[in-house]
This record gives sequence, C-alpha cells and structure tokens, in this order.
Amino acid sequence: MAKHVKTPLTDEVIRDLKAGEEVLLSGTVYTGRDAAHKRMIELIRQGKPLPFDIRGQVIYYVGPCPAPEGKVIGSAGPTTSGRMDAYAPELIALGLKGMIGKGLRSDGVIEAIKEHGAIYFGATGGAGALISSCIKKEEVIAFEDLGTEAIRKLEIENLPCVVIIDATGRDRYKEGREMYAIKE
Repeated sequence: MAKHVKTPLTDEVIRDLKAGEEVLLSGTVYTGRDAAHKRMIELIRQGKPLPFDIRGQVIYYVGPCPAPEGKVIGSAGPTTSGRMDAYAPELIALGLKGMIGKGLRSDGVIEAIKEHGAIYFGATGGAGALISSCIKKEEVIAFEDLGTEAIRKLEIENLPCVVIIDATGRDRYKEGREMYAIKE
C-alpha cells in the first residue's frame, strides 16, 4: 500500500521513506529541467535569489506539454534525471529535499542525498497522461522564455512515485540489478 506524503518534505518524513516504497505525493512541487537548473546555478553564483525558496522543496524533472482544451496541463512525464546531476548536489546542499524523475543518478548526487538528507523519487516514464491528471494547478514562475522548460509551480494530488534512492543512499535501481544479476 502506498504511503501518502505531503510537501514540503521534512527530515522526519524523509528518514521514514525507504528505497522501493510506493508513495502518493501531494502538495506543491516545482518543475525544472537542465536549462532551468543551469540558470538557477548561475543565479547562485551571482549571489541572487532563486525563483523559489528551495528549502524542503521537491523538483520534478519535467517539461510538460501544452494543456489541451479544458485541462490544467498537458502530458507531464518525467525526463531523464542524469541531465541534472551536474547541478543537483549544489541545490541539495541549499536545502532541496526531493527530486522526481527517471533513471540512474551519479555518485555525487547519491552522496549529496546521504549528506543532506534528501530523497529521489522515480515516476513512470510513458505515463505522462496519467501523471498530468494528478496536477491540479500550474503556474509559470520563472524563465518563461524556456517554454516547456520554464520553472512551474505545480499543485499535485496523489502523484504516484517510487522511492528510488532513500536518505541512507539505498538505491532501488542498483538493488534491482543485483536481484536479477544484471551486470553494468
């Protein structure tokens, strides 16, 4: 049975989540892909504030499709998380607590997760239409010129995820490979 988790994430909630657990995530999350991440890091280096207070927040790695008539948002499936690996450790150190995406993460991201008590959720690739039904409200809050890659504030309800990397560094992808004797 899936755990119901509300954002923003607290250290207590993060410590309670274990790799492999199913989660239904509700609350506010922010979107961001590699172009937005690059700009956020540039803002940090320039001593400027980020477009939102990152502490305790979750970033969903998505570039949603335009909303069809009568819908809040278009298809909103996860993008490959590894493209954010160059930026994620710095954001985690600043208080980012959760990331939603798909695919493997670098050793640097896993170390930052362990050091700062964060978590990585996996969302099912190819399920963008289902996921978009969990998005109740969306608003572009930064970098509008990036189009689908602009940073959006999303209000979500029961977005299905799986804990892929928990705060101890347990990695469900690695465990799955070992379970089926898949060599890298």
